[in-house]
Amino acid sequence: MHTMPEPVTRLVEAFSRLPGVGPKTASRLTFYLLRSGEELALELAEALTDLQQRLTYCEVCFNITEASPCPICQAEQRDRETICVVEEPLDVQAIERTGVYQGLYHVLHGALSPVDGIGPDELRVKELVARLQKSPVKEVILATNPSLEGEATAMYVERQLVPLGVRVTRLARGLPVGGDLEYADTVTLTRALEGRREV
Repeated sequence: MHTMPEPVTRLVEAFSRLPGVGPKTASRLTFYLLRSGEELALELAEALTDLQQRLTYCEVCFNITEASPCPICQAEQRDRETICVVEEPLDVQAIERTGVYQGLYHVLHGALSPVDGIGPDELRVKELVARLQKSPVKEVILATNPSLEGEATAMYVERQLVPLGVRVTRLARGLPVGGDLEYADTVTLTRALEGRREV
């Protein structure tokens, strides 16, 4: 029986460990890189090395950055009395793209998920509490995902913040733009009704 060369199987296995990449996709990616020649493979290797060697976590908000504190935490024009709590660095990017929010962030690096072994100690909640004890913050916006894990995380974080006397708000949830009422699930419709405001 013909076996694949070790470098090929090693790369296939490495790709397979990525989320959403099955064995077939991993094999396709590997053979694509083989066919593409050296330049693309070296570029990818360099980008992966850079990712590990040049990035760090911001000592203030725990977002990914090349230098700590990160540019957002250093920006003097930002509102230092508001902190938006998100699950992942990607969420910071999503909110920044809106251009609406001008406060600071705190990245938890995940959500509570007992099934996956992620408890409060795996998240950056203690750091958030310590941060709020040091700096005068008026509002903390909980912007975790509207999933079971995101909700549980928001509730847990809120309980930790109550003794600090800071105002805690949650992102409004409701109907997506361009959606049809008839297709909205009951939870989304209920939240949209509860979150209604003056027009």
